[in-house]
Amino acid sequence: MQASPSSQRAYWLKTLHEWHWVSSAICLVGMLLFAVTGFTLNHAGQIEAKPRVVSRQDRLPDSLLPVLQQAAEAQKAQPQEGASLPVTVQTWAREVLGAETRQRAVEWSEDEAYVPLPQPGGDAWLRIGLQDGEAEYEHTDRGWISYFNDLHKGRHTGTAWSWFIDVFAVACLVFCITGLFILQMHAGRRPMTWPMVGLGLLIPALLAMLLVH
Repeated sequence: MQASPSSQRAYWLKTLHEWHWVSSAICLVGMLLFAVTGFTLNHAGQIEAKPRVVSRQDRLPDSLLPVLQQAAEAQKAQPQEGASLPVTVQTWAREVLGAETRQRAVEWSEDEAYVPLPQPGGDAWLRIGLQDGEAEYEHTDRGWISYFNDLHKGRHTGTAWSWFIDVFAVACLVFCITGLFILQMHAGRRPMTWPMVGLGLLIPALLAMLLVH
């Protein structure tokens, strides 16, 4: 026995509502984050941020300097992309200078090892001299607003956050598409449905064509 049109409609409406509320629940916190940071990014010039810079200096112990020099020689003889500092040097940098260099690539030169340490909401770097072991670490913190703005842009956020943005984008698509179908199913009883949808398309289109330059 074939289902009646009304029962089929009820089935699809229920299914769409389920997908819609599940995707909206997944998107909720992320959508709030991206909405707020969209505003802060749009007004970045008016929102002042006072960077806080911390600088530390020390000297690599004599026992670790040959370890760093050997790593530099090995890199020079056989370049390896993305090579990190030796583990013992990483531990010293973390405990003495507060520099977290795990899984961070080193830029080697004739006289120093330089480790860029970009991060959301700030920046940092570590430099260690290959001859004298003199080490300098600098960390710049631009505040929470800058941190969340960088999350919005996916700037220096790593693989896990990149995957989150992809999953979040798919969930937003599901949310919007199911919402569109729900609108279509209710449009017969709501005459303003399609004019409002069209207005949502027309306004940004006119702004982009006429006022964006």
